[in-house]
Amino acid sequence: MTIVMLVAMIAIFYFMLIRPENKRKKEAEKMRSELSVGDVITTIGGIVGTICAVKDNTIVIETSADRVRMEFTKWAVSSKGTQSVETTK
Repeated sequence: MTIVMLVAMIAIFYFMLIRPENKRKKEAEKMRSELSVGDVITTIGGIVGTICAVKDNTIVIETSADRVRMEFTKWAVSSKGTQSVETTK
């Protein structure tokens, strides 16, 4: 009986924690591999910019109207598009 409960707990742990995390990692890796010139991205540091060059492991983005260019590694990309925070009063 104890072994059955242990196996059940491991199965629940796998399906509730490990599997969803692996799925999120795969989706993030897919998004980063599909980055292209012209995409608007947000980095993990909160910097928003438009991609102007894509290299093997890095991207170059323009961050403002005065065409400031910065180079980031692809793993530093948090999401495509801009992230907005809704505030309620």
